[in-house]
Parts: sequence; structure tokens; C-alpha cells
Amino acid sequence: MDRLRRNLLSAIAFSPLLARAQQPGDASFTTLRRELPLETQGKIEVVEFFWYGCIHCFRLEALLEAWLPKLRPDTVFRRIPAVFNERWGHDAAIYYAFEALGVLDRLHRPLFDAIHLNRLRTDNPKALAEWLQRSGLEPSKFDATMKSFGVQSKVKRAAQITAAAGIDGTPALAVQGRYTISAEQGGSHAGMLATADRLIGVVRKTLAAKK
Repeated sequence: MDRLRRNLLSAIAFSPLLARAQQPGDASFTTLRRELPLETQGKIEVVEFFWYGCIHCFRLEALLEAWLPKLRPDTVFRRIPAVFNERWGHDAAIYYAFEALGVLDRLHRPLFDAIHLNRLRTDNPKALAEWLQRSGLEPSKFDATMKSFGVQSKVKRAAQITAAAGIDGTPALAVQGRYTISAEQGGSHAGMLATADRLIGVVRKTLAAKK
């Protein structure tokens, strides 16, 4: 069993699933009993859980690109590649390897396009290597980065947070580590973002009241 698989099995097996409580009278989001960790203190944090192989995540990208510039300076957005199994862990490692190599902003959307428009299979080593080469990356260096301790640690952490969020599919959003929004709850991709906007407002008022 390779290190990636061992890490994923360990993360999923030992990460405590957080109990969820549906907000009374509101089925458009879920309130977690215990908050997820925040990466940026002093800001309102919105997280997207995604998978490169998810067609719904691909379709959400265009809406996100239009929505993100509208966020106020007090709000930050980040992505976490959801990890439910070894296959998803492989794609999470691609995401974090992009990040480690400083090419995430340049290649995140093109990889989505390659998968969903050109039928690239990221679990086909030859096809992935050819795509990386065309994208200006050395495949062997990229493979070594994917297998590096730093990237594998982030994949394991992503698996733990995925389990802790209690989500069962993608795309999903989390606001301030306390509220989660599934595609079903949002009703549509636009509905997910509208609910996120509403929850951002709730968190903003709560934080202001504490000052």
C-alpha cells in the first residue's frame, strides 16, 4: 500500500465526524455543532469543497469567477479539494502540487476544462503527463511534488476536514467554519452563492457585535 493510500485511510478513519444540526426553520444550510478550523483569523472565511472530476464543480466555476470580485475586503475565499477516497485524494494531490509549484492560479481552471471539455483522465499517467508537458510543467518534477511530504500532508488534512464538515458530495460551501451549504440545499449553483452571501451577512453582524 503506497503512502498516499495509507495517509487517506488514516485520515478518514481517525478524523472525528462532527454532528450536524439543521437550522430550525431553514433548510438552505446546515449548522455544525463544532466549528471547522479557520485559516485566516479576523476575516469571514468561505470555503469551497470541490473535486476536479465533478461536473457540477466545473459548472460552478464560472459563477464563482463572477462572484469572488464582489466579496468585501473582510471576506476571504479558499478551496479545499474534497477527499472521500483514494481517487479523490489523487486529484487533491494535483491541486496541492499546483499550489506548491506556484501555478495554481494559472492551471486550476485549465485543468477543469481539460477534464470536462477534452475528456482528460487525471488517473491516466500518460495522458496527465502529456497535458502537464503542454502546460509548461516537467512531468517528472510534478510527480515528485505530488508525492512530497508537504503535499501529502495537505491531502491528509483535506481528508480530515472533508470528514469533519460532514459533507457527502461536491460542490459544497462552508461559511466561517460553522455553516455548510450543499448543492441540494442551495437548489442551484446561484442559490448556493446567494445563501453564502446571506450567511456572510449573519457572520459580519455577529463579529461586529463582539467588537
